Amino acid sequence: MIRQPDFVTKEIVDIAFEHVEKKKPYPFLNDVRFATFQDGLSVQMLHVGPYDDEPQSFKVMNEFIKNNNLEKTSLQHREIYLSDFRKVEPSKLKTVLRYKVKPIE
Repeated sequence: MIRQPDFVTKEIVDIAFEHVEKKKPYPFLNDVRFATFQDGLSVQMLHVGPYDDEPQSFKVMNEFIKNNNLEKTSLQHREIYLSDFRKVEPSKLKTVLRYKVKPIE
């Protein structure tokens, strides 16, 4: 997932896709979606560093979930990339990691 600024609309994305298709067809373009997500109650953390180190951040998140009487609603998580891995050195990459959770009843 890559967060988009508020001024980016579906219409703008459609125009951009048309330009890409004409200029240089990309084989995975049809797999890209422009959508809004409402995750509800979540636990999230800003992970700074290489993607390979994300398990350390997930461990911190899981401890928080356990200590705050929460449980994950799914084993899936979201990763929101705030940095461009092609331009930022791995130690400075920023990624928001997020689990959907619910209180334990």
